Amino acid sequence: MGFTNTLLEVLKNQQPSHIAVVFDTAAPTARHIEFEAYKAHREKMPEDLSASIPYIYRLIEGFNIPIITMDGYEADDIIGTLAKKAEQENFQVYCMTPDKDFGQLVSDNIFIYKPARMGNGAEVQGVKEILEKWEVTDVNQVIDILGLWGDAVDNIPGIPGIGEKTAKKLVQEFGSVEGIIANADQLKGKMRENVENFAEQGLISKKLATILLDVPVEFNEKALELEDPNKDMLEPLFAELEFRTLGKRVFGDDFSILEKNSPVNGQMDLFATEITANTTSTVIEVSNENIVLKNIHNTTHEYTLVDTTEEQEKLAKELNSKRSFCFDTETTGLDANLADIVGLSFSFETGKAYYIPTPANREEAQRIVDIFKSVLENPAIEKIGQNIKYDILLLARYGVKVQGALFDTMLAHYLIDPDTRHGMDVLAENYLNYTPVSITELIGEKGKKQGNMRDVDFEKIKEYAAEDADITLQLKNIFHPLLVETDTLQLAQEVEFPLVYVLAEIERNGVKVDVPALGEFSKTLEQDIKDLENAIFEKAGVNFNIASPKQLGEVLFDKLQLDPKAKKTKTGQYKTGEDVLLALAHKSDIVQDILNFRQLQKLKSTYVDSLPELINPETGLIHTSYNQAVAATGRLSSTNPNLQNIPIRTERGREVRKAFIPRSEDHVILSADYSQIELRLIAELSKDQNMLEAFTQGHDIHRATAAKVYNMAFEEVTSEQRRNAKAVNFGIIYGQSAFGLSQNLGISRKEAADIINEYFNQYTGIKKYMSDAVESAKEKGYVETILKRRRYLRDINSANMTVRGFAERNAINAPIQGSAADLIKIAMIAIQKEIEHQGLVGKMIMQVHDELVFDVPKQEVEAFKTIILDKMTNAIKTNVPLIVEIGEGKNWLEAH
Repeated sequence: MGFTNTLLEVLKNQQPSHIAVVFDTAAPTARHIEFEAYKAHREKMPEDLSASIPYIYRLIEGFNIPIITMDGYEADDIIGTLAKKAEQENFQVYCMTPDKDFGQLVSDNIFIYKPARMGNGAEVQGVKEILEKWEVTDVNQVIDILGLWGDAVDNIPGIPGIGEKTAKKLVQEFGSVEGIIANADQLKGKMRENVENFAEQGLISKKLATILLDVPVEFNEKALELEDPNKDMLEPLFAELEFRTLGKRVFGDDFSILEKNSPVNGQMDLFATEITANTTSTVIEVSNENIVLKNIHNTTHEYTLVDTTEEQEKLAKELNSKRSFCFDTETTGLDANLADIVGLSFSFETGKAYYIPTPANREEAQRIVDIFKSVLENPAIEKIGQNIKYDILLLARYGVKVQGALFDTMLAHYLIDPDTRHGMDVLAENYLNYTPVSITELIGEKGKKQGNMRDVDFEKIKEYAAEDADITLQLKNIFHPLLVETDTLQLAQEVEFPLVYVLAEIERNGVKVDVPALGEFSKTLEQDIKDLENAIFEKAGVNFNIASPKQLGEVLFDKLQLDPKAKKTKTGQYKTGEDVLLALAHKSDIVQDILNFRQLQKLKSTYVDSLPELINPETGLIHTSYNQAVAATGRLSSTNPNLQNIPIRTERGREVRKAFIPRSEDHVILSADYSQIELRLIAELSKDQNMLEAFTQGHDIHRATAAKVYNMAFEEVTSEQRRNAKAVNFGIIYGQSAFGLSQNLGISRKEAADIINEYFNQYTGIKKYMSDAVESAKEKGYVETILKRRRYLRDINSANMTVRGFAERNAINAPIQGSAADLIKIAMIAIQKEIEHQGLVGKMIMQVHDELVFDVPKQEVEAFKTIILDKMTNAIKTNVPLIVEIGEGKNWLEAH
C-alpha cells in the first residue's frame, strides 16, 4: 500500500513522460566477487516486506511500467547508467531514492527525488543541494567521502577512525581519497597511522561506493514511455489487496473489494488530467524507505498534557482503577542510575495518552512522582512498558518500588522473533505501519551539540512522550496473542518478565572495585607490554608497529618467512588474525610473544584502565547494564562493563577479578557456579544412558568418556586420553569436525576421526539427539529449549551448504545454551525472592554465564549458601543431577 501510494503520488503530481522501476537480483555482483564481505552483514529484508515484493511486481506490471533487472549489477548501477544515457538524449532525469550514495550522480539534468516520508514532503536535490549537504566542490567527491567513511549497512569498511565529519574535512583539504593517502605525512597521530595502514582499504571502499555508469543496458526511449494503466489487471489486484480507499480514488466510487470484476466505465479518475510528454524520465529504486507509513501528523490521537496537581491526582485515581496500564519516563540521560526525570506518560486506551512534566527542581519533581507512587507500587495492576527495566531503575532513585505483573514489549518481541531488532521504532513500523517521532527531532542528532529533554517545549515533548506510551500499549495488544501463538507466553510471564525486577535490583546493587589495586596492576601491565615489545623487536631484527596488521604481516611473512603459503586478505595484506598466529606459534616464539602482547594490551585498555572510569560518582560503585534481548540463545549479556568477557583462563586475566571486592570489611564475596552445565544438559536432552549414568554416579565425565572411547578401565585412563575426551565432549555439540579436533589436539586427522566415531558408538543417544534436532528444525523451522524458548533457523533448508551447516549446528546447540540460560534465570528469580522474603542484607551483584556473584555480610554467609544451593539445583526438574560449586573470598578471584 505504501509503494502504491508513493507511485500514484509521483504519477499524478510529477507527470513523467518516461518511467522504469529497477530491482536488484539475487546474483552476486562484481562488488561481491572482489570484496567478499560486501553487504555480508546487512539485515535480511523483513518478512512482511519480502512477502509484498511479488505484489509490487504485479502492481508495476498493472501500471504498464517497465521493470529492469540485470544479473551481476546492482539497481544503483543500472539507474546510474540509464540516468547518464538519458541525459545525453536531452532528458531531465529524476532518480527516485532515499539512498545517500546517489549524490554522486546529480548534474544539471539529473536530480534525486526523495519521496514524501514521516510527515515531510517530497524533496528534490540537485547539484547545489548535494554540494551543500556534503560540503564539497564537486559531486564526485561524494564517492571519496563514502570511501573514507564506509557504510556499516553495506559492510564497506572505509578507513577506521574516520566518520562523516572527518571525511568531509579531509576531502575539503586534499580533494580525494588518493590525495589524502598521498599527503598522509601531513596528518597527525592515529589519523595518520590509520590512513597509512588502511590506504588500500580506503581505495577499495571508494571503488565499492562508486556507482557504475557502464552497465550493458540499453536506453530504449520508446520502451520507457509512460502508458495508461491496465485497469483489467489492476482492479482485481486492488480488490485482492483490499485497497478500499485507494481503489475508489483510482477507479471511482463504484469500486468494491467484494466485486472484483465489476465493470468500471470511462478513464480511471486518477488519470483524468492528460499526461503530457515533458521529456522527464523517472527511475524508481524499490526500497523499504519508500513505503509511506502512518505517523503522528496523519493519525488521529488524543494526547493530554497533565500539568496541574488537581489533574495529576485525578489521573492517578483513574489509573488505580485499571487492571493494566502502560507507562514511560522521559529523562535527562541514558544511564538510569544517574539520569533525572523530565516527565511521565501513561496510556490505557489505544490512541489516548497522558503526559506529566516534572521540573528540574528535585523536591518539586519528587512531589509530582509521589502522586503516582501508590499506583506504580500497586501489585494488583499490570505495568506495560518498552525496555521497562530502565523506567524501574529510574523511579527507584525517586523512592518508587514498581510492583505488579510486567509486560515488556521489547522482551515479548524477543521471544516471538529473537534474531531481529526489538527497538520501539522498528517494531512500530513493522507491526503497526507507524513511524514514531524520532528523539532527534526534539533534541538533535547525537554528538556534542545534542540538546537535552529539559529544553524541549512542553507541547512537543507531550506529543513525543505520550506517543511512546500509546504505541507501546498498541504493541502489547499485538504481541500478547503472538506469545500465545508461539507457545512462549508462559516463558514470558514466569521467566523473562519477572527477571526484569531481579536484573534491576542487581544493577542498582552495583559492585565495588579496588581502584588503587587496578592502578598498580596497570603499571605492571605497562612494563610487561614494554618488555614484550622489546623482545619482539629483538627477535624480528627491526622496530615496527606491532598493532598494525600490515606491518606485522610483512615482518612475519616477508622478513622472517614463517609461512611461505601465508594467506592474504582481499586488500592484499597478510592475514594476521589470532587463528593464523595460533597456528604459527610452534614455529617461532616471536609469535607467542605477539599473542601475549595483544592479550595484555586488550586487558589493560578494555578492563584495567576502563573500570575506574565506569564508577558511578553518586554511589562509588560500578553498575553494569544487563541486556535480556540481545543473544538469540537466551543468554544474558552485559555492557559498561562487559562482565561476560572478563578473562579467566590466563594468570593476568584472573588478576582483574581480584579487583572486584566486597563493599565493606565485614562482607565477603560469594561465587556460585553450575558445574559442567552444558554437558549435563546434553545428557538431559539426549537422554543418553551412558552419559546420564556417569553423571548420576558422580564420575569425572571426561575420564568416563575417555574410558568408553578408548575401551579401557576408568582408572587406567591417562591424562592425555582425558584431554582428548574433554575436547570431544565440548566440541561435538558445536559441530567440531575431525579436522578441527586434529588441529585442536595436535593429532592426525585419522586419529581424530576414529575418536569421534567411537564417541558416537558409545554415546548413541547424543548422536540421535543431534540428528533429531536437525530434522525437527528442518520440519518446523525452529528448535526449543526445555522451557520452550524458540530459536528460529531460517537457513536450515538453505541450498548453500555452508549456510545450512551453520544453521544445523545452531539446531543442535541452541536448545543446550538456551536451556542453560533458562535455568540460571529461574534460579536468579527464586534466589532474589528468598533474599527479600528473609529480609537479608546481602545482595546479588553479578551474573556471568553460569555463575552468580553475591556481596554478603559474614554473618549471612551460611544462610546465603543454603538458599543458593537449593534454588540453583532445583531451578528446573531434571533427571541429571545439577551440581553447584560455591566459593567464598575477600575478592571475586578468591571466591571463584
